[in-house]
Amino acid sequence: MDDVDILWQNQGKKALLAVFAKQPLPGQVKTRLCPPLSMAEAAAVYEQSLTEIVSRIESLRHRFDLAICYSGARDWFAETFPGVQLVAQQGADLGQRMEHALGGFFAAGYERAVLIGSDTPDLPLSLLEQTLELLDEVEVVYGPARDGGYYLIGESHHYPQLFSEIPWSTAVVLQESLKRAKAVGIFTARLPVLEDLDDLAALRSLLRRSPASRTALYLQRELSRHFG
Repeated sequence: MDDVDILWQNQGKKALLAVFAKQPLPGQVKTRLCPPLSMAEAAAVYEQSLTEIVSRIESLRHRFDLAICYSGARDWFAETFPGVQLVAQQGADLGQRMEHALGGFFAAGYERAVLIGSDTPDLPLSLLEQTLELLDEVEVVYGPARDGGYYLIGESHHYPQLFSEIPWSTAVVLQESLKRAKAVGIFTARLPVLEDLDDLAALRSLLRRSPASRTALYLQRELSRHFG
């Protein structure tokens, strides 16, 4: 899908919220959970997390147009999330893929664009509302992840330079991104730190803080032997 397709699908709101997601195939998602989980179990956890966050953000359609920036089979996403706009990820690394997506959304006429990951199924929706409010005052909002990356980025203007030559998948992603923003005079704000579902300790943390979430209930029902 190219920028022309994105423009055609602009549903008229000023803000767009997109989830960055991969098709949950064993061996391609959440491999840091293996072991103790099997590749199939890790993929199932990822699928639960993805479907939960997409289901929850549906309630924000009055504020945002919604999209999924997907990697994998488009048919799987279309069947799993009917009615949600689908935008294929394009680029050699995460930075290029995010930059392409955000650039396309602004080219489509959106005045605010927010990307979130699929690893925080219990993400407080109030933080997404807060992001919109902050983007009235600053140009970029980050949601810091406990591992040093970020679970959210929101822009009121698009800045491609924030996505190049960043050491992705390291503990200094946010640190280096903030340095880049400061160096070029971009005003930023930060949301509270949240934890991605990257390892067994993070899954245990989810069980403690959000035991009624769909992903936590799945862990309790299907994978309780790993949390005894």
